[in-house]
Amino acid sequence: MENHVTSVTHVIQLAVAPVFLLTAIATLISALNVRLGRIVDRQRALQSLVAVGARTDAAVRQREFAQLAHRVHLCYLAILAAVFAGLFICMVVALAFIGVLLEVDLAKVLAVLFVLAMVSMISSLGLFSREIYIAVSARQRVTPLADPQPASAER
Repeated sequence: MENHVTSVTHVIQLAVAPVFLLTAIATLISALNVRLGRIVDRQRALQSLVAVGARTDAAVRQREFAQLAHRVHLCYLAILAAVFAGLFICMVVALAFIGVLLEVDLAKVLAVLFVLAMVSMISSLGLFSREIYIAVSARQRVTPLADPQPASAER
């Protein structure tokens, strides 16, 4: 009985690091959701400009709509990869306890799941980085949200 308590205590100690990793993944998902919301807000603002007939070049508008759609897609994929990383980490923690309770050696399975979690996390961060690069590099080409005031109106 004491051996089981010692084993479970050891698993709890080992599970602390993946649980901290889950916190980091949750923070990343939160940041990605905020970015996704900002992109969608920009899409809506651009659509309202089109609806009210703002004077903007149609080619520029189409380019920005395409870029925003691409950024939405990248954010979605980054969120999906981060969610998979979180699921893999949860499985690592759960299987570690199951292995101890059932006295089964799951070391290889745990290692594979942890590697999958890291690959998912790396993918998420890479997609996040790409989305940020696209947003920053396109900053000069963004259509203003309001038509500029004519020069004669300033007095």
